[in-house]
Amino acid sequence: MAVTLSEAKKNVQDALTLGVIDEFRKNNFLLDNLTFDDAVSPTGGGATLTYGYTRLITQPTAAFRAVNEEYKPQEVTKQRYTVDLKIFGGTFNIDRIIAGMGGIASEVQLQLEQKVKAAKALFNDTVINGDSAVDAKAFDGLDKALTGSSTEYVPGEIDLSTSAAVDANYKVFLDELDEFLMGLDGAASAIMGNLKLIAKIRACARRVGMYQTKLDEFGNQIEYYGVTPLIDLGEKSGSNDPVVSTNANGETSLYAARLGLDGFHGVSMAGQPPVRIWLPDYSTSGAVKTGEVEMVAAVALKATKAAGVMRKIKVK
Repeated sequence: MAVTLSEAKKNVQDALTLGVIDEFRKNNFLLDNLTFDDAVSPTGGGATLTYGYTRLITQPTAAFRAVNEEYKPQEVTKQRYTVDLKIFGGTFNIDRIIAGMGGIASEVQLQLEQKVKAAKALFNDTVINGDSAVDAKAFDGLDKALTGSSTEYVPGEIDLSTSAAVDANYKVFLDELDEFLMGLDGAASAIMGNLKLIAKIRACARRVGMYQTKLDEFGNQIEYYGVTPLIDLGEKSGSNDPVVSTNANGETSLYAARLGLDGFHGVSMAGQPPVRIWLPDYSTSGAVKTGEVEMVAAVALKATKAAGVMRKIKVK
């Protein structure tokens, strides 16, 4: 059964785990909106966490025919893919002496929140930049899937590096952006990039009255280009470097995806919550105890045209 993290928490009884799931959702559009196909059951004694699916590469065709004439056969092109669920998270140590000082609850909470923050950053980074050929522990991300595809859109360089450049080029940019978004196989669920790019899109959208904001259920302000959310993917785990980088020429990329089980979605284990925690246990001997936060997941792109990337946008 496909679930979101919001739905997954309904099957969790532990209040702390509920809170951690909400922490994963807060300030992270992808984790709050991705549908997870919880269809992977460990087989072979728990050694295999593989999700297999078919990705549509081309579109179907239709044609007219004359009487006594046959249609020319045509089949959509598809390709078989598999993705292995990957384990990510973090651990922290807290000395039991802190419990005697009355600070254990707040310290555990702090460490949990920070590990969740790091795990969310790692997830966003891997969704875009993941490459299992480079790091076998990671899953493959959108950049690898989209490079060379029909939805890799490379216009001539569009300069949005200054306010004057935005004034001069915002119409061209929005025309190119609309053309890019219309190349997907449905309405995009999000436009994603780094903070600098999102600020530039906001500036362009304001100039044509296409900018609006709404609050999500956590009270966070979500920005929109028309009806499409503008999502800053943030920084990499343990770093101030943005998930979506800007090259030496000041150029960056914009990603868009249609979220859904027939488009771009997450994958998790069957019958298990996608997020789990282990709190320090001070009821046994040992001065230093360990807490952990962990998620088991991957992503799948069911149709090439369900996601796209727009290159060469000059933002600085």
